[in-house]
This record gives sequence, structure tokens and C-alpha cells, in this order.
Amino acid sequence: MDDSAPPLFDPVPGRARRDGWTPKRQRAFIDALAGGMGAGAAARAVGMSKQTAYALRRRPGAESFAAAWDEAVGRAKRRRCKTISDRTRAAIDGMPVPIRYRGRIVGTRMKYDNPQLIRLLGQAFARGWIEL
Repeated sequence: MDDSAPPLFDPVPGRARRDGWTPKRQRAFIDALAGGMGAGAAARAVGMSKQTAYALRRRPGAESFAAAWDEAVGRAKRRRCKTISDRTRAAIDGMPVPIRYRGRIVGTRMKYDNPQLIRLLGQAFARGWIEL
């Protein structure tokens, strides 16, 4: 699965209005969703409202658009989870940081992301995975 290309879909057919959900706006909306925006923010980014986006999704003939919407949200979620796992790794294992002396690298030390570790522990406690 190629997450770099936007999901392909057939635009929802509709009346030809330049201020409505044109095929170009529909593609831009799906691209914004795949980029990590929520439905409201993506709709505002293309000059539309969240309510009309959901109405478009429910229209007859919008099955391809709805599937592309779901795929775009899934891609953004997978990318976000990958980022979270990288941040988790930095919090727990640390990241190597070079030690410089007179312009030369003479060693490395581990730098830990303590605020992220505190957030992770708070989430684990809230979900009941750990107890005090």
C-alpha cells in the first residue's frame, strides 16, 4: 500500500455549481484528510463546511468518495501512530546526541524525552495498564 499517493476515487456526481463540491474540491478535501486534518478543518481548507462534507458522503453515488475518505483517515492515523512510536522510543530508549569538543565529535550521550515519558505514563495509568 502506497501511502504517498492520494487515495483514488470517483468524484460524487452533482449539479455544476462553482461554489459547490466540485471534483477538484473533493480531491483537495481527501488530500487534506490524508495529510492529517480532521473533517472540519479539511472542509474549511477547501472553502466548504463540515456539514456539507458529511452530506456529500451520504449522497447516493458517493460510495467511492466515502471509501476514499475512510482510506485517507486510515493513512493519517497510521502515520500518526508511526510518529508516536518514534516519540515513545525516544522517551524510553533515548536518542544519541553527539558530544562536541573544539568542533569535533568526541563521543555521544543519550538524551531522553522526559515530558513525553510523563505523558505516556499518564495515558497508561488512565487506561488502567498500571496502578500506583
